[in-house]
Amino acid sequence: MSSPHYLTNTNLPPEGFCNACDSNTLFSVPAAFSDFREHYKCTRCGSVPRERSLMMAIEKFLPAWRNMAIHESSPGTRGASLKLAQAPGYTCSQYWPDASPGELRNGIRNENLERLTWPDNTFDLFVTQDVMEHVFDPRSAFLEIARVLKPSGAHVFTVPLVNKWSPSEVAATRDAEGKITYHRPAEYHGNPVAEEGSLVVMQWGYDIVDAISSWTGMTTTIFHADNIQLGIRAEYVEVLVCRKK
Repeated sequence: MSSPHYLTNTNLPPEGFCNACDSNTLFSVPAAFSDFREHYKCTRCGSVPRERSLMMAIEKFLPAWRNMAIHESSPGTRGASLKLAQAPGYTCSQYWPDASPGELRNGIRNENLERLTWPDNTFDLFVTQDVMEHVFDPRSAFLEIARVLKPSGAHVFTVPLVNKWSPSEVAATRDAEGKITYHRPAEYHGNPVAEEGSLVVMQWGYDIVDAISSWTGMTTTIFHADNIQLGIRAEYVEVLVCRKK
């Protein structure tokens, strides 16, 4: 693997401020990579542009987040997840298909976004980072998240809007027996609790806003930041802020 180098050979300054760890820092990217979204890292906390964009959106739209009841589904082990976990009202979950709903595994709650176990109106803020492209039944997942949000609560999340202005596409489907049908070549993203990764089942575009509205009635804002001093410069760093009425 190529060793990281500071971005002195580009127009991107290596020094800046990371809003995921609230520190002056150096940003770096391994020489072999041009995908800044996943590899333009804060050398202090390891955050990448989409995480810093997520925190920028949360602090803009929900400035009192530290005093809120927060849940994060499938958190990471760096950057934005570590900052959110500092809030007293923060909880998190992962999803293990072989565990019972609500079961604790190594102290972490097992939750399937399509069938959450919490009662209605539980959280002020629900966070997902690059999760919604892996959900086979996104309608159910968005409905469940809306159900467990309090009135005026928000689902703030990142998802790569790779189709942009083109219609969203289903990449894979699963039948009642669990058999998967692939509608395009299989693509996997990293998964903190599964070595094989997570299958991409949706290629979302900007029309995700219309889908969420029609399914849940929530209003959605697509927030896009480009702030080089915060190390936010990459493709697909949009953050979606869904508000429950």
